Amino acid sequence: MADKQKILVVDDDESIAELVALYLNKECFRTQISYDGEDALKAFKEFEPDLVLLDIMLPGMDGYGVLREIRKESKVPVIMLSAKGEVFDKVLGLELGADDYVMKPFDSKELVARCKAVLRRSGDKSGVSENIKAPNSQTGEYVEYPGITINKTNYMVTYNGTKLDMPPKELELLYYLAANPNRVFTREQLLDKIWGYEYPGDTRTVDVHVKRLREKIKAGENWSISTIWGVGYKFEVN
Repeated sequence: MADKQKILVVDDDESIAELVALYLNKECFRTQISYDGEDALKAFKEFEPDLVLLDIMLPGMDGYGVLREIRKESKVPVIMLSAKGEVFDKVLGLELGADDYVMKPFDSKELVARCKAVLRRSGDKSGVSENIKAPNSQTGEYVEYPGITINKTNYMVTYNGTKLDMPPKELELLYYLAANPNRVFTREQLLDKIWGYEYPGDTRTVDVHVKRLREKIKAGENWSISTIWGVGYKFEVN
């Protein structure tokens, strides 16, 4: 039997943390609970989770600080938990590398479903367009254009000869666009494809991830990530 996937639950509210862990355990996940930021970082290294549920309001180091430290060394998916509903707080979490943002109070079943969706997406090995052929230097599922190779099998992006650090959702978004060149996708379509569920009223999630991609990679010889105003985005190839 395959090992259970591990989820680190970080929340200073013991009742919430224990309830979330209970629901996750019923769904056959292994869980560990931390109640503050410093302990969370220690547990992250020792427990080696497949996913982190991270509350923003923590004693000592807050969730944003914990996320920054995690992203220095790992691309493990992180779902932020918060009673804050301001767009700024959501965008900040996403810009720091979070994969999702869940508002409190939340339905435990929905939270479990989101955990499964994020884990499924981070481990998805779905196929690539048939017309994209693998060069000898690459294996698995990837796309390649002058100056850039996006490999979804090993979650690696090589840009102008340099390997880039990229959180899973950024890479998956880039891969999906690049695997479907010159096709325009709405923000809603990208949310559904990459995140795997509806994100009501939060299409800025896609905008934030595209912004981060553009900060890391510039347009190539014959390709670019183009904005189609009023519609969405496409990976444009000349």
